[in-house]
Amino acid sequence: MKTGRIKILITVLVFTFSLIQAQQLPSKKEVLAQMKLTNAYFMNKWPDPGKEIVTDKKRPSNIWTRGVYYEGLMALNQISPDKEYYNYAVKWGDSHKWGLNKGVTTRNADNHCCGQTYIDLYRIEPKPERICNLKSSVDLMIQSSKIDDWNWIDALQMAMPVYAQLGVLYKDDRYFERMYQMYMHSKTVEGGKGLFNPEDNLWWRDKDFVSPYKEANGRNCYWSRGNGWVVATLVRVLDILPKDAPHREEYQTTLLKMLDALVPLQREDGFWNVSLHNPKNFGGKELTGTALFTYGMTWGINNGMLNKQKYLPVVTKAWQAMSKESVHNNGFLGYVQGTGKQPSDGQPVTFNSVPDFEDYGLGCFLLAGSEVYKLSGSNTSIENKIALKK
Repeated sequence: MKTGRIKILITVLVFTFSLIQAQQLPSKKEVLAQMKLTNAYFMNKWPDPGKEIVTDKKRPSNIWTRGVYYEGLMALNQISPDKEYYNYAVKWGDSHKWGLNKGVTTRNADNHCCGQTYIDLYRIEPKPERICNLKSSVDLMIQSSKIDDWNWIDALQMAMPVYAQLGVLYKDDRYFERMYQMYMHSKTVEGGKGLFNPEDNLWWRDKDFVSPYKEANGRNCYWSRGNGWVVATLVRVLDILPKDAPHREEYQTTLLKMLDALVPLQREDGFWNVSLHNPKNFGGKELTGTALFTYGMTWGINNGMLNKQKYLPVVTKAWQAMSKESVHNNGFLGYVQGTGKQPSDGQPVTFNSVPDFEDYGLGCFLLAGSEVYKLSGSNTSIENKIALKK
């Protein structure tokens, strides 16, 4: 009997230890190693950053998918500066003569996404040509009275940080005000009632999904990555804006409401489904939405806006899921949904499936990793244990 009790006790202790281990953030060294591995895979695959992207057709490499990747690369470079990363980004800008897809007159937010990195590089080395075209394009939009260009929620992430960056760079509130006007149109007017649903604190991707549109289970359709883009938007804008900038409270309040709504929607394995309110609509592991939510939650913890006891286990579970189940040995990322606008697009999403564009998924992963890296530390494991006990 005594031997049997000892075996049971050992089994319980092993299970408990395994549970605690699974809920611990890895060390900074481990987080950085995975970021570097996945980034090296991409840079080796694309040694020429100016090379056209060929899928169903040829596209220039300054489109939004590549812009999101460079957001992640600059985040990696911030925590682990490397001349190779800087040169790779500069070569990308040089190859496009620091221009925008479709030119200066474009109003499409996707075409402004590259400007986030252009401005980052300008701040490191202030060469006017790096932001001349971008500023001209945004200035044309400010001079117009039209504010309904951002009629899909992905657009917020692609363009809002550019307006915030320009406002700070030139100390000009006009950029802040126009950004706010266009954002509020998307939030409260677009599609007849706005794309943000205050009942669920989540966003419809565009007017096509605004209620009365419903999923097969009778619930609203909230696309994971679309909401992830909004989370990333609000994080990046809050990170850029001065503390006394107008409208900060709106951005922060909306971010916190969204993150709170996302916590109970996390899957047991740490991922989020592509359809947030209907796990049977192409349910399964998916990296991009998960990475963007992780980015937002970890940033919130790091900046004292979120309760660590509540959010740390969520973040840890998500990062462990991505780093252990999505990252291939060679750095390729699995479970990345291809481009689209709804759960059914870009399918199938599997460990080995290759999305139509690999760049933006990596950008999302690097953004998440950059914040997890900052959070990881010697006392993280202790805090996780306390959170689990409570």
